[in-house]
Amino acid sequence: QAQLVESGGGLVQPGGSLRLSCAASGFTFTDYAMRWYRQAPGKERELVAAIGSTAEYTNYGDTVKGRFFISRDNARNTVFLQMNNLKPEDTAVYYCNARRVYGVKVTGYWGQGTQVTVSS
Repeated sequence: QAQLVESGGGLVQPGGSLRLSCAASGFTFTDYAMRWYRQAPGKERELVAAIGSTAEYTNYGDTVKGRFFISRDNARNTVFLQMNNLKPEDTAVYYCNARRVYGVKVTGYWGQGTQVTVSS
């Protein structure tokens, strides 16, 4: 069955960097746009970054523009999120999402999440 597995989270000091990975399996990766979301305690889930199925576009949330960069390797069925100049407010659980819109049908999958903590 479809599966998304995130990795790369952890504890980092303010100003540091992390690279998250999301490995996909069980579905045709190149048919899906990929997104990273995050959710901090007591807050709603927030879209962080998105990338088209062939990387034809990338989009970013206003709070991460210029610091975070999304990319994908379709040969390895993996999407990445490079996070630079991290701030304490970036602390959250980060989720990988695959989404495909085919006519009126929307198909999506979620990973289990990886914790990112930014603290000195």
